Amino acid sequence: MVNLIEDLTGIAKETGCSEPEKCRETLRRAAFAQRSMVGALLDAQLVREPDFLKALSVALDLPWREESEIQTNENVREKFPARLALGQTVLPESAIEGGELRLLTFDPFDHAGWQAVVQHWPGPVRPVLTTRRRLIETLKTTYGVGADTFEELIEGREDEVGGVQEEVNVVDEEDSEASVMKFVNQILREGLSQGATDIHFEPLGQDLRIRYRIDGVLHETPVPPRIKVLQDSVISRLKIMAGLDIAERRLPQDGRIALEHAGMPIDVRVATIPCVHGENVSLRLLGQERFDFARLGLDAVAEKRIRNLISIPNGIILVTGPTGCGKSTSLYTFLSSLNVKERRIVTIEDPVEHKLDGVIQIAVKPEIDLTFANALRSILRGDPNVIMVGEMRDHETAEIAIRAALTGHLVFSTLHTNDAVGGITRLLDMNIEPFLVGSSVRAFIAQRLVRRLCKHCSQPAHRKPEELAEFGYPIEWADKIRRPVGCEKCRQSGYAGRTALFEIVMMTSRLQELIQKRGSGPELRELAMREGMIPLRKDGWLKVADGVTSVEEVLRVTTSELEALDE
Repeated sequence: MVNLIEDLTGIAKETGCSEPEKCRETLRRAAFAQRSMVGALLDAQLVREPDFLKALSVALDLPWREESEIQTNENVREKFPARLALGQTVLPESAIEGGELRLLTFDPFDHAGWQAVVQHWPGPVRPVLTTRRRLIETLKTTYGVGADTFEELIEGREDEVGGVQEEVNVVDEEDSEASVMKFVNQILREGLSQGATDIHFEPLGQDLRIRYRIDGVLHETPVPPRIKVLQDSVISRLKIMAGLDIAERRLPQDGRIALEHAGMPIDVRVATIPCVHGENVSLRLLGQERFDFARLGLDAVAEKRIRNLISIPNGIILVTGPTGCGKSTSLYTFLSSLNVKERRIVTIEDPVEHKLDGVIQIAVKPEIDLTFANALRSILRGDPNVIMVGEMRDHETAEIAIRAALTGHLVFSTLHTNDAVGGITRLLDMNIEPFLVGSSVRAFIAQRLVRRLCKHCSQPAHRKPEELAEFGYPIEWADKIRRPVGCEKCRQSGYAGRTALFEIVMMTSRLQELIQKRGSGPELRELAMREGMIPLRKDGWLKVADGVTSVEEVLRVTTSELEALDE
């Protein structure tokens, strides 16, 4: 064992490890605890994974497979069980037809794992080394998330949800016994680890499809091929966790789940919808996020303009855009920057998505007549400085909010419109008098979310000048365009994370005059641009030129014909 530790330390040093003594100590501790020594080095990030493992394959005279050479092979599922593959982190390199079994692994010294493989496969076995991250990714694609638990459930060890403890919602913990609860936790844990904002369980005719929404785009996750037989048990488990009636399958239901993942509390909103092949369950994952201006993606000029806006003592600031464009995140960021002990902040939301310390948050309940309008009337008598109304949905709510702004309160709210100028016409359509709109609203802020290019794999892109001219991209910035490629860091998507595009319309005296005259939407937009508004698409081109996002992403989220004409 001592010689093995020294040999591995030597390979680590040869492949760039700057702290060989720390490597040696990590290997000693792993050996004493009977853990994988190679895995311990990788976990401690003391070696560069591909370089170290490739050098190890040379030292042991074992075959090496580059990440790009490994392909998903579904033929192995029936002959090589998921419990063995996922439990020992090994995978047959090709379809099993007899003869020598060539097994992909990252740790050739895992004796317990090799004993389990030999017991299952009577013929000769030869290890083939590859990176751990690519191996784990291929295992998930081949067998599906939670496949090891699924196999035990199918064998009948536990296929009922009765007796599941509702209070156990810590998704990091592994249970020693296979169960529906463990299987569901694996699905949730995988979604959280990938940064999903939503998880959808969608019953189909012959399958149960599970999809994660990551960076605003839906991705179908691989699942075991016969998962349909557990559909009712999985959905019942989710409903138990959310405190819903498992016997009611004809009507939609809403609930919440309090999870804990990696030591962080996660609030999950649950919605069930009856459909032809069973109940569709949607989970919205809401973590305890940090709200600050750095995460919004504002340039220096726009950030200064918004900071000046939210520092005014009274008036209305409206954030506009479709569902899922990040309006709530922006509003929470504004409130967080204003949240000091000298201010009393009250919000009315449907529902309360994030809990802010020091802020009084009210969830509307229409069933007891606690609507936006009624709640707003009440809190005006409670001496607030700042008010946030989740959404201006009707004339009554808008009228009370305007009255609050005119009586010395700073009011934040949202509208569902395509652009910032659309907020003006929406208020006028609600029968709000033009003079009230002009005198109470300080600014309209429209926004959209675009995916960020992966920093590890994006490459320069070459676009034809006539193509750029067609959608209004500045020709002089053509050499700054980058495109998505895809790598292990970004799940082969080419994108990692999101940022926002902004369009800010400040209420000026000239704009007030045009609103008084009930100017049309195009007239209002033209004047707003002359007064300094940067359209959403133009803000997108600035981010493309900075290498933040791609041309395709900007075009995807800025589809308004008015924007295209203005460009």
